[in-house]
Amino acid sequence: MNIIDLHCDVLYKLSTSEEPIEFSQAYQLQASKDKLQLGHVIVQDFAIFIDKHVPQAEKFTEAMRQVELFHTNVLQPNPEMVHITDWNQLETLEEGQIGAILSLEGCDVIGEDLFKLQSLLDAGVKLVGLTWNFENGVAFGAEEPPDKGLKPFGKQVIELLNKRDIIIDVSHLNEQSFWDVLPLARHIIASHSNARALCEHTRNLTDEQAIALVEHGGHIHVVYYPPFIKKDTDHVTLMDLAEHVKYLADLVGVEHLGLGSDFDGIDRTIVGLENTAQSQNLIATLLQQFSTEEIEKITSKNFIEYVKNIESSQSI
Repeated sequence: MNIIDLHCDVLYKLSTSEEPIEFSQAYQLQASKDKLQLGHVIVQDFAIFIDKHVPQAEKFTEAMRQVELFHTNVLQPNPEMVHITDWNQLETLEEGQIGAILSLEGCDVIGEDLFKLQSLLDAGVKLVGLTWNFENGVAFGAEEPPDKGLKPFGKQVIELLNKRDIIIDVSHLNEQSFWDVLPLARHIIASHSNARALCEHTRNLTDEQAIALVEHGGHIHVVYYPPFIKKDTDHVTLMDLAEHVKYLADLVGVEHLGLGSDFDGIDRTIVGLENTAQSQNLIATLLQQFSTEEIEKITSKNFIEYVKNIESSQSI
């Protein structure tokens, strides 16, 4: 069954490796091209992420270096990889092709400079997470006090993203920032978050957040990172992840769900889902609780329908 995965950190791993890594078949990568092919992943999001320890003056340069790596290591040597610059391309991918979406995980890299954000959007970024886990010039992240929210510059950022029909990703926002962003964002999604009711973690969504996000037209893509699935254990199973999918489906409807692995950004994995080549193991587990039609929605069709609404809004 085909899969759209809305988050991985391949670019970060490529950019920080001490020795060159070939995206096509690197054993060091959880989401290399050959593993994407084995796992039937037909669309993969590639996040631009810069470590918090990188000096602020160097972050934008590092972000653009990851954009360059996206072109020189992911796209150019691999003709099967198709850069998604228009959402309509998702429905025109040919057999054997893999769509590659570019996203930004945290606006730390732009400081308080909208021109830097415009440059990243011009480079093809289609989805923007306003923060990682910590405060920046835009808002407060998931590891910050929950009562500190969107900053004045953040409103300018959202205005630009709305104008450019960019999806705003709330996965790493703290609670107040989430609630501040929700009524302002034109297109909104949680690219890699689970249900806090099943696993108490600031990176997961409360029931209230999940319901409000969907009521605002958003989607929730579940993440494969064990600490966001089950507390106080390193042994997390596919069924444990499936329970989050089932819980959220019951809460907001199966038509609002998707997948966001976080591969190559995680140091612990689910048993039987250690890399994207094993993605069909998750499908087999979900078949125990969902119909084939429902799983096809979760794995790919929901997101395709979601971006159709973006395309239709552009034509109005």
